Amino acid sequence: MKLYLGAAAILLLAGCDKVITERPREKIAAADARSKAGDFRAAIILYENALDGTADTAVAHYRLAIIYDEKLRRPVGALHHFQRYLDLEPNGPFSSEAAAYIKEGQRKIAGGLAGSGPASQRELVRLKNENLSLQKQLSEARQRIAALSVTAAKKAEETKAPLPPGSKRHTVQSGDTLASISLKYYGTRSRANDILDANHQQLGGKTTIRPGQTLIIP
Repeated sequence: MKLYLGAAAILLLAGCDKVITERPREKIAAADARSKAGDFRAAIILYENALDGTADTAVAHYRLAIIYDEKLRRPVGALHHFQRYLDLEPNGPFSSEAAAYIKEGQRKIAGGLAGSGPASQRELVRLKNENLSLQKQLSEARQRIAALSVTAAKKAEETKAPLPPGSKRHTVQSGDTLASISLKYYGTRSRANDILDANHQQLGGKTTIRPGQTLIIP
C-alpha cells in the first residue's frame, strides 16, 4: 500500500502538464488505455483525477471498483467505488452489478471480521489510516498541480505575441460563441469568420471554443 501511495503522488506530478489540460472524458480514456496495458496504478491515478462528483464521471468509479476487486484484490476499495457509482448513477448500466457486489461484499467482510476478531478490526483501522494518508498525498499533489497551472498561465500571458494594431484580446466565457463575440465587439454576428481567421493557429479552422481560451479580436 505504501508503494502505491508513493507511486500515486509521483505519477500525478510527473504528468501534471498533460492532466491540467485534459477534460474528464479524455482522462477516463487515458485511464482505460493504462488499465488495458496492465498499468493499474497509473490507471487509478487518472481515474481519480477525472472524478468531478457528477454522473458524467460515475463510470470512473465503476472502473476503479473493477480494478480494486479483480486486479488488486482489495474488496474495501471496490465496495467504496461501487457505492459511489450507485450514488451518482443509481439507474446506470452497471447499477445491478454494483448493487449485487455491495450486498455480497458486505456479507463477506462482516463474516471475516466476525471470524477473526480483533486482528481484523486492526486491519480495518490500518486500511482506513492508509486511505486517509493517500487522500492527503493526492490533495497535496493536486495543490501543486494547481500552482503549476497558474504559473504556466502567467508565463503564457507574458510570452504572447504583440497584438496587431487595433486588435484586442478576449477571454472566452461560458456560453460564448464566435457569433456572440462578434456581436459584442462589432454589433453584428457577421464577423464571426473574421475572428475565426484571426485565431486560425489556435483554433485550426474549427468554430468550437472553450472557456478560458484567449482570442484575438481583429
